Amino acid sequence: MTTHTAHAVRMIHTVHASPLGDLLLTGSVSPAGDLTLASLSLPGQRGTPAIRAEDRADRPFAGAHRQLDAYFTGRRPRFDLPLSPVGSPFQRAVWQALDDVPYGTTTTYGELAARLGVPRSEVRSVGRALGANPLLVLRPCHRVIGADGSLRGYAGGVEHKLWLLTHEGALQPALL
Repeated sequence: MTTHTAHAVRMIHTVHASPLGDLLLTGSVSPAGDLTLASLSLPGQRGTPAIRAEDRADRPFAGAHRQLDAYFTGRRPRFDLPLSPVGSPFQRAVWQALDDVPYGTTTTYGELAARLGVPRSEVRSVGRALGANPLLVLRPCHRVIGADGSLRGYAGGVEHKLWLLTHEGALQPALL
């Protein structure tokens, strides 16, 4: 009989200064030192992961810091980071579908539901999955708006959604 020992995965975090305020990034590091991101939270966001000061480790997040800096200075429209969000299979499918919403554009909850094959009567389930997105900015749920063009709820706050869409050019200041 062979016994397999599981390698411990260590959860760590860092803070990234941004125009939106200090972003909290959490992730896990494998014994080989590989980082995967589990969450990116905005200031004031409900459901922000609990952290311990002693688990802060900035160096493993260097790639994420570079990509976020490039995004916030308008030089990076997409992220290429290993992600490991925790959610149901349906939530993960909705979050992954966000990757297909191009920078500088928006889609509606109904359009996203249709792309996923979700019946019109279940569009709210897509909205709930978006509200549970643990990787704000990285998985761009801010690009999903109401059918009437309104900026519906955003876990990071509607004011942050407005800033992100304006930053990406999806909203023009004259329309604000």
